[in-house]
Amino acid sequence: MSLTGLGIRLAIIIDYDAGNLRSVQRACREVGLDAEISADPDRLRHAERIIFPGVGAAGPAMRSIGARGMGEALRDAIGRGIPTLGICLGLQISLDHSEENDQDTLGLIPGQVRRFRFDRPELKIPHMGWNEVRVVKAHPLLSGIRAGDEFYFVHGFYPCPDDPDDVYAVTDYEVEFACALGRDNYFGMQCHPEKSGRVGLGVLERFARWDGTC
Repeated sequence: MSLTGLGIRLAIIIDYDAGNLRSVQRACREVGLDAEISADPDRLRHAERIIFPGVGAAGPAMRSIGARGMGEALRDAIGRGIPTLGICLGLQISLDHSEENDQDTLGLIPGQVRRFRFDRPELKIPHMGWNEVRVVKAHPLLSGIRAGDEFYFVHGFYPCPDDPDDVYAVTDYEVEFACALGRDNYFGMQCHPEKSGRVGLGVLERFARWDGTC
């Protein structure tokens, strides 16, 4: 069932040559949220809500965003209070800098993105598969998550925000790391809700109704 009766007509999924866009779009439609994939910064500026997805690397992603003028459009939209959800690479390049490609990124949330480095050979990189997400601070998008709920991860780098108050959930992979960050009307997850079955679709369904406040 469409959510248009709630006054939500369309979400814009940012197209910046990163993968997994169609999977995100299908998951949105499954929860009743119409979603359009667009690389047009004007569409982004006038969006009712934004999904910033991505599978790829920080350097090429930032080059594509810069070439298309999407960075400033995204900042403008977030500055106007548009509810925005970052996913995986979309979350990582929302911080200040990534060790991947030694790349300066968008600076929406202060912090760094670091590479997993392990001495134990049995710990593979990338971190790939299902892992528990533990909520450490209440947020509307995480309200349905219970102890033991697992999400799907695929990543070799992880976010390290400067301010612990921006952290809403954590995961363990040899080290504990932040897997959900938020500030005002922006929220990001290192995992892939669109690939995480029932619990992931729940996040997207709550995002479809979220007004951008915590």
